[in-house]
Amino acid sequence: MRLIHTSDWHLGQTLHGQDRDYEHAQFLAWLLDQLVAHRADALLIAGDVFDTVNPPLKAQERLYDFIVRAHEKLPQLDIVMIAGNHDSGGRIELPGPLMRRLNAHAIGRISWLADHQLDHGRLLVPLHDAKGEVAGWCLALPFLRPAEVTGGEAGEDYMAGIRHVHQRLIAAAEAQRQPGQALIAMSHAHMAGGAVSEDSERNIVIGNAEALPASLFPEPIAYVALGHLHKPQKVAGQERIRYSGSPLPLSFGEINYPHQVLLVSFEGDQLASVEALSVPRAVEMIRVGRAPLADVISQLEALPPVGLFAENLPWLEVRVQLDEPLPDLRQRIETAITGKACRLVRIASEYAGKRGEADSEVLLGLDQITPQELFARAWEEQFGNPPDEQALDDFASLLQGVEFEGEGDAR
Repeated sequence: MRLIHTSDWHLGQTLHGQDRDYEHAQFLAWLLDQLVAHRADALLIAGDVFDTVNPPLKAQERLYDFIVRAHEKLPQLDIVMIAGNHDSGGRIELPGPLMRRLNAHAIGRISWLADHQLDHGRLLVPLHDAKGEVAGWCLALPFLRPAEVTGGEAGEDYMAGIRHVHQRLIAAAEAQRQPGQALIAMSHAHMAGGAVSEDSERNIVIGNAEALPASLFPEPIAYVALGHLHKPQKVAGQERIRYSGSPLPLSFGEINYPHQVLLVSFEGDQLASVEALSVPRAVEMIRVGRAPLADVISQLEALPPVGLFAENLPWLEVRVQLDEPLPDLRQRIETAITGKACRLVRIASEYAGKRGEADSEVLLGLDQITPQELFARAWEEQFGNPPDEQALDDFASLLQGVEFEGEGDAR
């Protein structure tokens, strides 16, 4: 059996207000070609399919058009996708009955039966080989919110609830599979030791809860397809536990990441190989600075000129170090890039502290700061000291509750 593991598409994302639909369309066309070229039996999409719980119509059309075209080209292809922390579980699952006619399965949330038992049946998806026989089982674990895993046997301990869900689902999968069938887990979570990007992933570690340990996925699990972290990486040095990373750089801090999907092969119930397939970049991204204005202007003036074809020019971010605010900063930068092959989307100014202080302050927009960071800054400004651990815990719990209720309203 052969599958492709991908995650964190963030369909509908804008880059500082600029639409990225063209880039997503090019990626999906390329991905479809890879599925055909490598004769994939399954496609696993490990969460954050959309960028927000209420994605624009165009983003939803991209997803469902891709699923239809994939089914037309590969009628036997199994597609399994889970909701990430950016997704609405209800929205992901809404077209479920129709999608199943296309061999596509969407799991947005976990549920419990009347006797407080995990409804594992909807989380176990059979994966078929080229002969149409069940070659493995996907243990599909969407992003687990506190309200979904606490209470009952686990009590109010979030980590205990997560362990409980994993143990129950793995036990059910081991009982269901036949000899030679691989167990493949898919999860959207922050694993311990995972490297985060500069400013893209939303923090999903709740209160004092630690990032999840690799021990949640014992050896009987042949492969773990992870989503959430945008930098491709192994977890705990294990070949079988991997983040595929995002197919596009979702911020300028991710320009140098190796954006890819993973081609994963199995021999019976064992992992055989993992191969990275590099995603071609449809639109380049240029980051100039951080440097003094004179150096920045020189770098901008050295950019190549616009050619005959000016479509889909690279995105440009400029970071400038200043001694004091310059009212005509934007004008100077726009003059320097006149006729250059780029599209300016952001100017970040960094000012030296007063009285020659070495420290500097970076001016950030709300799209560049997490809710937790904003809360910490507001607390310190109000009370003169950083928030203590209890305040951070309370805020994290409140934030998760608001996001969960917002998702419910979206449904």
